[in-house]
Amino acid sequence: MADTVLYEVTDGLATITLNRPDAMNALNTETKIALRDVLRQAADDAAVRAVLLTAAGRAFCVGQDLKEHVASLAADREHGTRSTMDTVRDHYNPIVTAITRMPKPVVAGVNGVAAGAGAGFAFAADYRVVADSAAFNTSFAGVALTADSGVSWTLPRLVGHGRAADLLLFPRNVSAQEAYELGIANRVVPAAELAAAATEVARRLAEGPTAAYAAIKESLAHGAGHTLEETLAKEEELQRAAATAEDHGIAVAAFLAKEKPRFVGR
Repeated sequence: MADTVLYEVTDGLATITLNRPDAMNALNTETKIALRDVLRQAADDAAVRAVLLTAAGRAFCVGQDLKEHVASLAADREHGTRSTMDTVRDHYNPIVTAITRMPKPVVAGVNGVAAGAGAGFAFAADYRVVADSAAFNTSFAGVALTADSGVSWTLPRLVGHGRAADLLLFPRNVSAQEAYELGIANRVVPAAELAAAATEVARRLAEGPTAAYAAIKESLAHGAGHTLEETLAKEEELQRAAATAEDHGIAVAAFLAKEKPRFVGR
C-alpha cells in the first residue's frame, strides 16, 4: 500500500486516510491507484462492516494533481496521444463505483476543502460529517472541464437539478453551513471535533446490521432511476432477504427481551 493512502481496520471499521497533506491531498496517479485498490479491499473484507474515508492535514482533497495533469497533457501533445483523461476510466470511475456499491456504509469525514474529484468522492459517500471550517467546490468549469467522479449523478440527488447546475456552472466555495442547508453535509461539527465525531458515526454503523445497510444502499440507488412499481418490487426482494438474515433474528429476539441487539453483520 502506498503511503499516500493509509488503511487501518479496527473492530469492523476500516479507516482510509488520504495522506498527501503537503499537496492538500491532490490526486496523483499513485494516490488514485492506492485509493481504488484499498476501497476494493474493504469491500471484499468480511471483517469490515463500515468505512470511514477521511484525510490528513488541512484539506480533504482538492481533486486532480494539476502538476501531474499538465505534464501528462504536454506528453500527449509531444507524442500525438490523448491518454491524459484515461484516468477518468481507470481511476475516478472505479473509485466512485467502489464507494457507491460498497455493501456496507461509507462515511466521509470532511476535514477541509473538498474540490473537484475530492468533492465527488465525498458526495458518493453515504453520510458526510463535515468540519465547520471545511468547504466544497465543484471546480470543474473553472478549469474548462466537465463533471467527473460521479458528480453529475450524486450532486443532483443531494441538492436537486437546479442547485446542481448552479454549483457546476458557477463554481464557488460552499461553506460547511451552506452545505448543511443544501443537504450535502449530514452533520457539521467544530473542526477540532471532526475526527472524533466522524469516527463515532462510522463506528456506530460498523456495529449495526451490515446486510440491512447494504440493502438500504441498493434500494436508494435503484429507486433513483426506476419507476415506483419497479422500486416496490425491488423493496420486496430486498426485504425478503433481510428478513432471513441473522441480524433480523437477533433484533427481534432482543426486542422481545427488552435488550440492546448485538448485531453480527450477517
